[in-house]
Amino acid sequence: MSKQLERVAEFEREKEQQAAQLFQQAQLNVNQQKQKLTSLEQYRFDYIRNIQQTGQGGVTAQHYQQHLSFVGKLDKACEQQMNVIAQANLAADQRKQVWLKQQQKVKAVTLLLEKQQRAKQQKEAKAEQAMMDEFATQRFFRAKKQGF
Repeated sequence: MSKQLERVAEFEREKEQQAAQLFQQAQLNVNQQKQKLTSLEQYRFDYIRNIQQTGQGGVTAQHYQQHLSFVGKLDKACEQQMNVIAQANLAADQRKQVWLKQQQKVKAVTLLLEKQQRAKQQKEAKAEQAMMDEFATQRFFRAKKQGF
């Protein structure tokens, strides 16, 4: 029984490590997606600043319309990236929950193993005490027998 439980514990520990790894990867993905958004927002800011600087010299209406259209596309890209981040956060949260549940399983199996180990040790200690009591009893009777 104990060997089987040890195998189950090892299996659950491996599953917990895999779940932790998947959660870590999901966290990394969230961070990467946030960095992409930051880069996109920085590019948008720089582009608008550049338009303002070149616009001081005057631009045609068509040129101005092209710039506005591109800024609109950058805004849409930022919005889409925010959606990607929200989805990545959701996936990371789900993986975290799986990992936490797996940690609970590992803890439960580990506690059961420890309980079995304590019970085994108590049983062995009781058997050893009974054997010591038996030796003491025999020694007492031998000593009593020799004293007569």
